[in-house]
Amino acid sequence: MRELTLGGIAAAIGAVLEGEGGVRVNAIATLEDAGPETLCYAASPRLLEQVRSCAADGFIVGDDFPTLPGRNLLRLADPKLGFVRALELFRPDRRPEGVHPAAVVATDVTLGEGVEIGPCAVIEAGAVIGSATRIRAGAYVGPGARVGRDCDIGINAVLLDGTVVGDRCILHPGVVLGGDGYGYQWTEDHHHKIPQLGCVVLEDDVELGANTCIDRATLGETRIGRGSKFDNLVHIAHNNRIGEHVLLTGQVGVAGSSRIGDRVVAGGQAGIADHVIVGAGAQIGAQAGVIGNIDAGARVWGTPARPMQRVLREQAALGRLPETLRDLARQRKEFEALHERIARLESAREQAG
Repeated sequence: MRELTLGGIAAAIGAVLEGEGGVRVNAIATLEDAGPETLCYAASPRLLEQVRSCAADGFIVGDDFPTLPGRNLLRLADPKLGFVRALELFRPDRRPEGVHPAAVVATDVTLGEGVEIGPCAVIEAGAVIGSATRIRAGAYVGPGARVGRDCDIGINAVLLDGTVVGDRCILHPGVVLGGDGYGYQWTEDHHHKIPQLGCVVLEDDVELGANTCIDRATLGETRIGRGSKFDNLVHIAHNNRIGEHVLLTGQVGVAGSSRIGDRVVAGGQAGIADHVIVGAGAQIGAQAGVIGNIDAGARVWGTPARPMQRVLREQAALGRLPETLRDLARQRKEFEALHERIARLESAREQAG
């Protein structure tokens, strides 16, 4: 990693520096762990006292952060974005190491300039690997698979035959692309396997968390749109079409032949049934069960998934249920006592009449 100064960092992230630009910085740290020659991020003016007492030499702050004489502040309108850009500066420089001697690469594979293939990786016949892409140890790229430029294919990731991965994609360890879709036809006395002849396509700038699995289509393709980001252990079944910039968090599952619109967000363990359409910009709460179409921009939760505000009202009502039941029991006793009193009065009136 190159030597960094506060002035250089400020210029790189688009910050206005208040302080000494020549101060050297060799690490980025939390406010709690920082020491000399470190840079910190203070997300809010509420952290003023922590910044005042912190040992760091520089702080990324927002435009609304108070001025602190004697402190070096890197000020931006969007300090979190500045923090992200600063983190990028501290990543170790990568030097491609070429094809490891323990890798297995077929003779007709096409490798772009600067490709790195780690030990025990296997690249099958007819595969194409774009320039500056890194295939890490133990990964498998199947026959005819194509991987774009500047990708990072993680340890033990599997790209089965015909898989297509766009540019700048990141596949974390254990990702499996192109496994058979889950399809069977009951025939007399057994489940007969339906051949899965399609493929998986990732568009550019997709990132998949560890052990995410995306199944190949029965026919055609299972497609993940540009810029979508999936957490660990996400499962996308066959023939799904996932839009652009979709966010799926841990353990989300999408059954086959569904359509997920652009910019949809789904919380952890949400499940989406087959042949469902989720409109663009919809938000699906954690553990929701989506069994029907969701309108664009809707916010849903619960099982079956329904409007978020409705679920919150239901939850609030459920929280009041013990008190409500006690009130009903008390009112019932009062009603029964009143009924008995009326009955006695009517009995007495009949006897007097």
